[in-house]
Amino acid sequence: MGRYVIALDEGTTSARAVLVDRRGTVRALTQNAFAQHYPQPGWVEHNPREILSAQVGALAELLVSQGLDASDIDSIGITNQRETTVVWDRRTGEPVYNAIVWQCRRTASIVDALCADPVVARRITAITGLVPDAYFSASKITWILDHVPGARARAEAGELAFGTIDSWLVWTLTGGAVHATDVTNASRTMLFDIHRGVWDEWLCELFRIPLCMLPEVRPSAGDFGETSAEGILPRIPLRGVAGDQQAALFGQCCFEEGQAKSTYGTGCFLLMHTGATACSSSHGLVTTVAASAPGAAGVEYALEGSVFMGGALISWVADELGLIDSVKQAEHVARSVGDTQGVVVVPAFTGLGAPYWDADARGAIFGLTRGTTGAHIVRAAVEALAYQVSDLVDAMQADSGMQLRTLNVDGGASSNDFLLQFQSDILGSPLRRPCEVETTVLGAAYLAGLSTGFWSSPAELRALRAHDDVFMPAMTEERRASLLANWHRAVERTFTVPMGRTRSFGG
Repeated sequence: MGRYVIALDEGTTSARAVLVDRRGTVRALTQNAFAQHYPQPGWVEHNPREILSAQVGALAELLVSQGLDASDIDSIGITNQRETTVVWDRRTGEPVYNAIVWQCRRTASIVDALCADPVVARRITAITGLVPDAYFSASKITWILDHVPGARARAEAGELAFGTIDSWLVWTLTGGAVHATDVTNASRTMLFDIHRGVWDEWLCELFRIPLCMLPEVRPSAGDFGETSAEGILPRIPLRGVAGDQQAALFGQCCFEEGQAKSTYGTGCFLLMHTGATACSSSHGLVTTVAASAPGAAGVEYALEGSVFMGGALISWVADELGLIDSVKQAEHVARSVGDTQGVVVVPAFTGLGAPYWDADARGAIFGLTRGTTGAHIVRAAVEALAYQVSDLVDAMQADSGMQLRTLNVDGGASSNDFLLQFQSDILGSPLRRPCEVETTVLGAAYLAGLSTGFWSSPAELRALRAHDDVFMPAMTEERRASLLANWHRAVERTFTVPMGRTRSFGG
């Protein structure tokens, strides 16, 4: 057994190779960026060959720079940008078109046309757990088959393969020996029945996608072949695959129902593990598949929601309002005042997402008085991150019937201790911030290492987190209720549709 596990982290703008030791510590990291292509407004593409070159280059550089060979590496885990779509020739391995990225909106009209009937839209959600949208892979495949000359006929003849980025990497790294994906990535295609654990024939017919194009679906901790001996890469087992957000959930050791993680990045991604129950949502959340440790009894699930404006709000306060010199200064300035003096920032710059869902709402600052200072607005902006996450947690608890145990946090803004203490206070729940912040790559590494026995069990992984930072709630219930009521009044005032007609807060 080798001394390390390697995680390949293929993101939206770069590919990384990360060396992880037995204590769950990142020992080395290499990274290569690749180009973003915007052929038309709203279109986003990647060159699959550039992605592969960046990822293989990062892996090779990691091995060479650390003086490692195959005997030093136990296994490789892969985590990836989700939904991004590649179609390639099975014989030559050549992509027939650039990868259509998750951000791309070119296929919105396809989804609108196919899902105009509410009965169809509801059936898609019931099967996949997803709200029909161009964000997911299905309509991207349809577009490629309809717009690349001869592609549809070749696909129907079994000559073409589809994959999300994990599948593309597995196929190419194994020299075409394995055409597979894992359950988490499959669940983001809008073609996968998350209840039966199979590709859905009705969905494939709806989007006119031949079943023979689709990869085999395997457990996230499982056998995905081994890297090819050809070229510079030694033979190393591929034993774990998960989409980035599910990998982060696993890397945060959220293995059981009621455990959740929030990533404070440009936005905030919140996932709550719901165990063996696929909880449908009445709050606009997404039901998705969670990555599972080896030996799990069946498929495990999560609820997922996102906040549009997370760290981006603090950047706006710095760059556009000029109230702080840098994002890092936000914590110091927020602490310089005892409270916001009633100021509330509602960051609906591009509308409100879950659980409000008002695309036409716009941002506002409420409660301004003659005594308001820049510091009060800065503090209100930081608090707005916590309020938004709190409303997502309320929605998840209402949908699942499960109480949040602990919120695990990561991402750039999680370095702000003031934010995390306020978040704990508003939730009335503990927060845990890991010492090792690379939770996404840890999730991929953990899945691979558990599959091979490099780590013995999830319990061993939990024990590695003994020195995490923990924030405990200290606010009175009366104070918490007052602040949340003020926040909800402010949010309601930004709505373009009256709250009582379409939505409610707090479950």
